[in-house]
Amino acid sequence: MTQKQSKQVVVHMDNRKLKPGRETNLPSFSKAKLESLIEEAIVDAYGDEEQTGGFFTMIEEHLALSFTVSILGVEAIVEKVDMTRDGRIVAVCRRDGVKQRIEILDLPLPKPAPAGAEWIAAYSHWRKGF
Repeated sequence: MTQKQSKQVVVHMDNRKLKPGRETNLPSFSKAKLESLIEEAIVDAYGDEEQTGGFFTMIEEHLALSFTVSILGVEAIVEKVDMTRDGRIVAVCRRDGVKQRIEILDLPLPKPAPAGAEWIAAYSHWRKGF
């Protein structure tokens, strides 16, 4: 008799449209400011993978960590930013010793947003195809 091995299924929604607003609390910036940040992040980067890596570097360097977020009504601490094997930028959140990765564009930022959140806003703008 053989046992069936279960595999974890991960669903990616790469074509979704994310809007700054109530859900994520992304700070608002002028189009010129966002485009300036985008240019800085993707300078000398070719292709989406390298450009996403540029945003990861800027977010990792500039986002003030750690900070508290409320996820589904429960407070958690954002400890660090990471990049997954499939090229997604995620926030590593912790609560009571349990860690969870949340895609950075889905992270509900606190108000006021932490220093460096402009890089998340620029990344969101870039993902929309500025």
